[in-house]
Amino acid sequence: MTAAQADLAGARTEFTRSFRIDTPRVEDGAAIWRIARDSEVLDLNSSYSYLLWCRDFAATSVVARGTRDDASSDTDTDSGPDGEPIAFVTGYIRPERPEALVVWQVAVDRAHRGKGLAGTLLDELTRRVTEEQGVTSVETTVTPDNIASDRMFHAYSERHGATLEREVLFEGELFPDGGHQPEVLYRIGPLTT
Repeated sequence: MTAAQADLAGARTEFTRSFRIDTPRVEDGAAIWRIARDSEVLDLNSSYSYLLWCRDFAATSVVARGTRDDASSDTDTDSGPDGEPIAFVTGYIRPERPEALVVWQVAVDRAHRGKGLAGTLLDELTRRVTEEQGVTSVETTVTPDNIASDRMFHAYSERHGATLEREVLFEGELFPDGGHQPEVLYRIGPLTT
């Protein structure tokens, strides 16, 4: 077991009773939008786009829902209301490369950060789309200043025994709003779930 796998195993033990992984539903769109907004790192899309995402790309996305299943949870104020999303990963299958899952956004509610939840969701999503849709690789983009995402995707590639290749996909000057950093494409694969 690598260090990244051991860290994730410890994080999963910590989360065993505080969340469940599920497919997003349209009614989750508002909570997902809020989590993305509060991340203060992601490019925030319109609230409408998150509703559409939950409708049209639910099969390639996941949410973590807060649960209150165990006796100690009635005093646990950090787990969130039962069933409400506390984290998400959105993705889609790339039309030109149907073996590639493109991870669009990953975000965790502030109260749940730093515990490995994002990595757990990413692992579950890729396990599912690998089995159901034959995905063999993951693509995503990360800006150079997003250290947390860089670390998460490096750890993900290590856990899955995959190569991670990087190249600039979109230079900053391509973005009309100015001041945007380049989006660096991460290609991770082949996956060995």
